[in-house]
Amino acid sequence: MDNQPTNIRFIQPSTLPPTPGYTQIVEVTRGRTIFISGQIALSPSGEIVGLNDFHAQAQQVFENLKAALAAVGADFTSVVKLNMYVVDMSQILTLREVRDRYINTQSPPAMTLVEVRRLAREEFLLEIEAIAHLPE
Repeated sequence: MDNQPTNIRFIQPSTLPPTPGYTQIVEVTRGRTIFISGQIALSPSGEIVGLNDFHAQAQQVFENLKAALAAVGADFTSVVKLNMYVVDMSQILTLREVRDRYINTQSPPAMTLVEVRRLAREEFLLEIEAIAHLPE
């Protein structure tokens, strides 16, 4: 994923703590900003994927994000921010493993990870929303 758009700059200032797996600041200029609603582990037909299986749900969520990005002519190199919500923070290593197969790990997006008590349906173990930016 070394074809990073030139209108996106990933910044890791030495005045902020080092961050494994995400970028402290992402600057975007010129172009279109895309907001993708929180994606959950539903298949395109609306069926839950990975009941009680965090890894399978995470994979489906990232596949849904990939499909949403493709719908506007983008891919994960255009993602500048991920907001991730999980019901069990102990699954963070699994989440990182799946996430790192999709994002540009050399210039990862800015990220927020929050543990929540519950999502829209009890079966959902995580939800991820994204912000992407496309050049003009």
